[in-house]
Amino acid sequence: MVRPRVIALDGPSAAGKGTLARRLAEHYDLAHLDTGSLYRAVGRRILRDGRDPKDTKYAAEVAASLQPVDLTDPELRSEATSQSSSIVAAIPAVRANLLAWQREFAKNPPPGKQGVILDGRDIGTVICPDADVKLFVTASLEARAERRFRELQAAGANPIRRAVLDEMASRDKRDSERATAPLLPAPGAFVLDTSALDVDAAFDSIVAFIESTTRPRRA
Repeated sequence: MVRPRVIALDGPSAAGKGTLARRLAEHYDLAHLDTGSLYRAVGRRILRDGRDPKDTKYAAEVAASLQPVDLTDPELRSEATSQSSSIVAAIPAVRANLLAWQREFAKNPPPGKQGVILDGRDIGTVICPDADVKLFVTASLEARAERRFRELQAAGANPIRRAVLDEMASRDKRDSERATAPLLPAPGAFVLDTSALDVDAAFDSIVAFIESTTRPRRA
């Protein structure tokens, strides 16, 4: 019996991993989980409740009680939510409470799907260290900040370029220096810098890598 294919795609904010993960899911008929949305949902609920994201006990309780409806909050992609999610993502108890959710999704794909692709920051290193394919998509801080700036403009916001750059730099520092599951490429991961690549070129590079290195796994 062919075992489900698992693709782990990691990278920093605005590197393009979400867009690429969705395209790969469609290309290979895989189920997709944006694991960052789980942390965003925790961060958003904390803000909505008027609480401090640095309150570790409360953040852990929110993570343990997260519901699917929390992933549909329209403010999930706001900059305030992004900053809050980065803070709660550094809390070990939050990560522990969301670990089982992610692994269960990888182990048991939704009906009709032969595998999964998870994108986040610790998929290849912590969540699915035995993934069939490990990818790490990155880009320069400047390129990612410009992408985020344009995303916010397109959403109707009035961002300040320097503020977006500074906030992204702060998030990078938190993500890479946190004690639990810091952001870094998994051993053996295919690392792709998208600073000078459009989505099509990045997608083609990843597909070429996958096709050159993978074979069906059997139980």
